[in-house]
Order: sequence, then structure tokens, then C-alpha cells
Amino acid sequence: MSFQTKKMIKKAVSWAGLVFFGLAAYMLYHQLSKYSLNDIKGALLKIPHRNLMFAMLAAIGGYVALSSYDFLALCYIKRKVAMWKWIFVGFVGFSVSNNAGHAIVSGGTIRYRLYTRWRFRATEIVRMVTFSGFTYLVACFFLIIVGYVLTPSHAFGAGSVSKMTTQVVTAISFVGLIGYFSLSLFYKKPLYIRDVEFDMPTFKMSLAQVFLGSADIITDSIVLYLVLIPFVPLDFMTFMGVFIIAKVLGVFSQVPGGLGVFEGLFMYIIPGEHNDLTLFGALIAYRILYYLIPLLISGIMLMSYEGYLLWRRKKMLRQIRVVPG
Repeated sequence: MSFQTKKMIKKAVSWAGLVFFGLAAYMLYHQLSKYSLNDIKGALLKIPHRNLMFAMLAAIGGYVALSSYDFLALCYIKRKVAMWKWIFVGFVGFSVSNNAGHAIVSGGTIRYRLYTRWRFRATEIVRMVTFSGFTYLVACFFLIIVGYVLTPSHAFGAGSVSKMTTQVVTAISFVGLIGYFSLSLFYKKPLYIRDVEFDMPTFKMSLAQVFLGSADIITDSIVLYLVLIPFVPLDFMTFMGVFIIAKVLGVFSQVPGGLGVFEGLFMYIIPGEHNDLTLFGALIAYRILYYLIPLLISGIMLMSYEGYLLWRRKKMLRQIRVVPG
């Protein structure tokens, strides 16, 4: 492959980050466009201001946990950058992948665009993105097990097939989690995938992955719980079981943002009698707080940063031109 071809591919991957940002914005617009402004306004106004305030704080905590995925991945590849950089990349990357779906591709292109500017090699970014993917995966294994224990007995219907499916998924999660921990303890040889070297994380780091991934999903759940409980009286432990199952299946459906999959499963599994319209109003509020607002903020941040880099590049070119030859 020629140097020119490699350069074009790198540029295409770099610009793909902005394309995925646009896709995330469109998918969120498509989700919210189903409802009138009055519906959205009514859903938000019915929620007590106190609950909205605490839900916003929980959303901030969730994105702090998400940004910390990048910090843990940096520790894994033994690289250091300024704190603002991994917070910035983590926040922008996850606000995009949460809405666009296909996190490894959509979030990965954002990371490639930004980390390459800070002299990271492509192989290092691949290792970081892969490690972060496993952080979410092992946290899902752990929380699916927890969700199975906490979810109401009628979840996914009373049929033997649905019950067996849930048990199989839980069993796979248990085997996956134990297998990952075992490899971190006993497997010390590097793995090579297309000339990229991957080392198994230490057992301590694998525990940190489970903790961090779980913190992310739990703070995410608190956002919805706070906007839901004014309308649906539900204890937090039962709610967590419902949320975890619906969230994880929504993510693995590969539908951007779990669009419709999460809402449908959540409304089906949640126990007791409830007003579907009111419940969906709470889900709209959750989408706005955890998806729309972070995406808007990250968009402003990303465009501001891109604008700053462009201004600095033009300034440097002007200085070069005025220097006597």
C-alpha cells in the first residue's frame, strides 16, 4: 500500500468521527420527532424540579464514569495525557456512541481523530478501544447476573422458551465473567490480532473494569429512576433488575441508542399497573437528560476545539509567511 493511499485512509477515518457525530444527532432527532413539543414539554413539567435536578447530577456522574473508561484504557497501554484530554475524548466519544450505536466504530473514529493529534499510534488507539469494549462487556456480564436475580419473576413472559432464554443468557454471562477473571489471573502471554499486540489485563485491572462499567450503568439507571418514581411507585432494587435487562439487550440489539428496543422491553417488564403515556413521558425525559443534552454539549465542545485548531493552524501559517526567507 502506497504512502498516499495510507494517508487518504487515515484522513477518511479521521473525518468519519464527524460523520458519526452527525448520525448521532439525526438518530436522536428521529427519536424525539415522534412527539410534539407539547408532549415533551408536558412530560418534563410533570416531573418535580427536585427530581430533575438530581437526575441531571446523576447524568453528570454517568458521563464522568464513561470518561474514566479512557483513563483506564490509557493505564492499560501505559500512556499518559493531561486529564482534560481523556475527559474531553471520553465525553465526546460516548455521547456520540450512545446515540449512534456501534460504539467501537462510532466512538472509535472520534478517538482516532483526537488521539492521533496527540501523537498516539493507530495500534495504541485500537488497543484502547478494544479494552474499553471489554470493560463494558464484563460489566454487562456482571450486571446481567445481578439483573437476573433482581428482575421480577414474570419478566419476558411466563413461557418456558423465554424463561430458558433468560437463563441461558445469564449462564453465558456467568461463564464469561469467570473466564475473563481466570484469564487475567493465569494467562500471561500476549495475543496478536492482525499484528496488534494485546496483553491480558491484570486481575486488579479486570476488577476495576467491572467496577467502572457497573458504575456507568448504575448512574445511568438512577437518571431514569428519578424521573420515573413520581409516577410509578417502584423500589430501586426491582427497578435496577428491569433496567439492566432492558438496557443490555437494547445495547446488544445494535439499534442506535437502543432506540425503541429499550423502551419496549422496559415497559413490558416493569411490574404492576401503570399509565403507558405517563411512563413513556418519563422515558422521553430520560432520553433528553442522558442523550440529548450531553450530545448538544459535546457538539459545542468538539466544534469549538476544531475551530481553535483551525485558527491556530492559520496563525502558524501566517507567522511562517512573514519570517524573512
